[in-house]
Amino acid sequence: MLLAAAIATLLLAACSTTRRVPEGDHLYTGLKGVDYKYSTDTTAHIPDEVQEAIFTSVDVAPNNYWKLVRWRYPFPLGLWVYNNWSNPPKGLKHWLYEKLVAEPVLVSDVRPEVRTHMIEQILDNNGYFRGKASYELLQARNPKKAKIRYDVTPGPAFLLDTVEMLGDSTHLGMLIDSLASRDPYLRAGSRYCTDSLSTARNRITNSLRNRGYYFFRPDYIQYLADSIQHPGSVMLRLDLANDMPHFTSQRFRTGKVTMVVNRYRGRQRPDTIQIKPGVELVQMMPSKFRRKIVDECVTFRPGSIFAVRNMDFTQTLLSRLGIFRSIDIQAIPDSTAISPTLDVLVNTTLDQPLEASVEVNVSSKSNSYLGPGLTLGVTNNNIFGGGEQLSVQLTGTYEWQTGRRTRGGIFNSYEAGITGSLAFPRLLAPKFIPRSQWQLNWTRFQLNADLLNRPHYFRMAQFNASMSYDWRIRRHVSQTFTPLKLTYTKLINTTAEFDSIMAVNPAIALSFQSQFIPQMMYSYTYDRQFDRDNALNWSFTVQEAGNIFWAIYRACGKKGEKELFGTPFSQFIKGQTQLVYSRRLWGDHHLVSRVAVGAEHAYGNSAEVPYAEQFYCGGANSVRAFTVRSIGPGSYHAPQGTPDDYFDQTGTFKFEANLEYRFPIAGALHGAVFLDAGNVWLLKDDAARPGGKLKGSTFLRDLATGTGAGLRLDISMLVIRADLGIGIHAPYNTGHRGYYNMESFGKSLAFHLAIGYPF
Repeated sequence: MLLAAAIATLLLAACSTTRRVPEGDHLYTGLKGVDYKYSTDTTAHIPDEVQEAIFTSVDVAPNNYWKLVRWRYPFPLGLWVYNNWSNPPKGLKHWLYEKLVAEPVLVSDVRPEVRTHMIEQILDNNGYFRGKASYELLQARNPKKAKIRYDVTPGPAFLLDTVEMLGDSTHLGMLIDSLASRDPYLRAGSRYCTDSLSTARNRITNSLRNRGYYFFRPDYIQYLADSIQHPGSVMLRLDLANDMPHFTSQRFRTGKVTMVVNRYRGRQRPDTIQIKPGVELVQMMPSKFRRKIVDECVTFRPGSIFAVRNMDFTQTLLSRLGIFRSIDIQAIPDSTAISPTLDVLVNTTLDQPLEASVEVNVSSKSNSYLGPGLTLGVTNNNIFGGGEQLSVQLTGTYEWQTGRRTRGGIFNSYEAGITGSLAFPRLLAPKFIPRSQWQLNWTRFQLNADLLNRPHYFRMAQFNASMSYDWRIRRHVSQTFTPLKLTYTKLINTTAEFDSIMAVNPAIALSFQSQFIPQMMYSYTYDRQFDRDNALNWSFTVQEAGNIFWAIYRACGKKGEKELFGTPFSQFIKGQTQLVYSRRLWGDHHLVSRVAVGAEHAYGNSAEVPYAEQFYCGGANSVRAFTVRSIGPGSYHAPQGTPDDYFDQTGTFKFEANLEYRFPIAGALHGAVFLDAGNVWLLKDDAARPGGKLKGSTFLRDLATGTGAGLRLDISMLVIRADLGIGIHAPYNTGHRGYYNMESFGKSLAFHLAIGYPF
């Protein structure tokens, strides 16, 4: 009965959506297309970007239309309400009417005759001066409905025949001629295009302003085009505007440079310091400000040619320190100077250095643990006057694992810790390390103490101290070098259940032993947006532990197991890399792919890599059809009846591959469809975990695969993600034959709630 009523309603809607269309007009039902009719003298089709501009100018959305996927869905509820309901002044029916109604989009609203003129203007601006456009109404079975088709005859493209420069003997004229002759848009044979000419003019102006012509503007360069002398081509001539003020043609040098540092509040007493000839610092006292910042961040040099880029560089370098509330840079003509001179005033106001924070949040980790957290922090952003940051944070979290329950149940845990860090916005390192002077580089010192409690299993304490360098050599390349990170882990107490698990897994038990982990590591990241459509992120990390201490002991003649402060230290090497490529398909639709590989090996003073450093698979950022540590190593699967399979699902080799299609749905809500594959393996045999060793003959069969879909709520800087993974292939024996070997569809599902994108 309900189905029949719904069908009747749709039929009624279909036949009553044009009842109020005015006589002589039509209900617009969409764009039929843009047909290009090329003449015989046209040598090539018009470029894609011109076609896109034409399509955008005529792409008017009809009623009940989803523009993102260009689909007109067949349920014109809003039109039916408009044609068949009355709108009472108030009440429930008025509210429903306002929420549901959609006024019809008429052909007269689209104004196709105006849009044909827009098409012809686009053609003219892109060098197709003989282009013509027309339109045709294509009526449907209902004579009150019509689509619109546009016919475009672009004609041949007009190319630049000759480009005549200024021919001016002044320095400004010769410089403009030199810059214009090298611009690709101002070369004979290129297609005439007003946008390209405007871009060339802006490029020339920017170059001039970086060569001393501070007051020059793009409007002062004019183009004179002649398409008559040589039919089918354009003769172009550059000229300077007649009304260009005289001072705009003057070349300025940098005069006196003054930096003023104001306090963030209270009375101020100026203290003037001569940094070097022509550079002065006016510091309002009492305040903390490291005077060397003037040399490091203010890039103007007295007597040099004035360059606008120095204003941008100075603004950027000062802003990145994070110690100023406001920064204002002015170029002021010096009327007393003999030659054209611009004095520079850098006026800054310090921000309040102390910052306290209280955060109540929901944290999400790569191991699929989710839970509420509390963070109390205090930071001094200018402890020594040069942007140095001293911070102390107290953290506490309670977490539970998202996803399908494992055989041992969902693991809950709580964690508490304190972290102190001191960061310097420069490298306290030898000068031979290459670095970019336009990027902010950091030296960081950190101390941390952490207590992790896993009820029913263990309580573990961890302490670490580290020193690291973060620097850039280019805009797209960042590097981190940690010469020393010393970690100490200790199992405070364990339960009988945990001890029983370790008893049957001696390799895992070794990885949990109390030990020091002295590490050195290096990370390299290349992150670049090549254009509007393509982005690439490649990173790799290599780290070693214990080798330097081991070498020192051996040099001193120490044999056997070596200890640090009476406790064994770990010795291993580890490397991992990840490649993420993003391709924009159209609009806000993206295809993102990821490949990650890692390997590690313990030797010398250690029989196993520490448990915290081993690889695992599954979870919200991995193979999402499986929960964290529920697969691997290899084809190993804990037999039924064992206490738990959580601790032995790790390995020393990892491979993961992901493919994800991301698309918009409505507003901040986005969707995704994904395909994941991956697993972990052992690089050496473990009798307690048969099938866990990496072998080429079984590699593909050992890859766990899954698909699924998800939703992402992108709220400004926060992305809340929900993914439902569906298992396709488990690497272990499930009792089912074939590639699809999941026990059942219901048991192959895993739900993950996370913060941020998976990669």
